[in-house]
This record gives sequence, C-alpha cells and structure tokens, in this order.
Amino acid sequence: MAQRVVVTLFDDMDGGEAAETVAFGLDGKSYEIDLNQTNAKKLRTALAPYLEAARKQSKSGKAFRHTAVSPDPSAVRAWARSHQLDVPPRGRIPKRVYEAFEAAN
Repeated sequence: MAQRVVVTLFDDMDGGEAAETVAFGLDGKSYEIDLNQTNAKKLRTALAPYLEAARKQSKSGKAFRHTAVSPDPSAVRAWARSHQLDVPPRGRIPKRVYEAFEAAN
C-alpha cells in the first residue's frame, strides 16, 4: 500500500496558503517564515536597501571585507624567486612572502 503525504504551508502573516518558506537572519539569530508570494515580495522589498548596503558573511561567520585587489600570484612567485625567498611552485603562497612583496612595491 502506498501513502502520499501532503504538506500545506500557511502564511504566517495572514493565515492563507503560503507559497514558500523564507529564511533570514538578524542580530545573530536565524529565522524562517512561511509566506505567500505577495508577502514574500513585501519582505524582500522592505529588506532590499539594507541588503544592498550590507556585507555578505561566509559560512564560517566572518564577513567578506575584500577592499583591495590582491597581487597576481605568479608575479609574487617570480618576485620572491628573484629575491631568493623560499616560495612553493604551487599552492598557497605564505603570508610573509605577500607582505615582503607589498613592502617592496
């Protein structure tokens, strides 16, 4: 015998049928709310100016604050080799090498 389970979402604002569950966070807390299309659009419209001004946060919880363009790793490697600094041919370049490169340029 087969069973069919139907889950019906109800809009948490007006009690009608909801179309989606919207997840958001504020003050370090995560929230979910079931909304119909109209109420979901209202929420997104209300939050839009704040989202545009905000910084995105990584899954580790650290905000992305990339404010400068990083130097090209191949240029850093070439510079480091020309200055007899130990730098691996592949993979992550040590921070001290980047710092020395920045100080010299």
